[in-house]
Amino acid sequence: MRQLLVATAAFAALLPTAAPAAAHPAAVPPGQVHFWSEPDQMGAGGAWAYSPPGYREADARVKRHAYSFDSHAGVSVYAISYQSGGTCLYREIRPDDYDNNWTAWATKFDGVSDTTMGCERG
Repeated sequence: MRQLLVATAAFAALLPTAAPAAAHPAAVPPGQVHFWSEPDQMGAGGAWAYSPPGYREADARVKRHAYSFDSHAGVSVYAISYQSGGTCLYREIRPDDYDNNWTAWATKFDGVSDTTMGCERG
């Protein structure tokens, strides 16, 4: 029995140790869409989260500066961009959609909604 314990301990010592949980960003919870201020789901202050329904104005750290997102919402949601002259544009974000370098919309993003809010596709 003692030989088994010694062999098990020796084998365990050879295995790599797991990284602490805090070293990895938390996964996006079901029902939410997260936006980050930098590519690759990074940025000061972490992610800004949206959960449908309704419209929510983007937090200052990602408003007009959302360079990545990850959606685990169960429905499509719509990134909204307000334009001069009172018009607006939307971009559909489908369930399980993500973009780690969202340059096409990064500087347009003002908020997110579960409807197109009467905006034009942009």
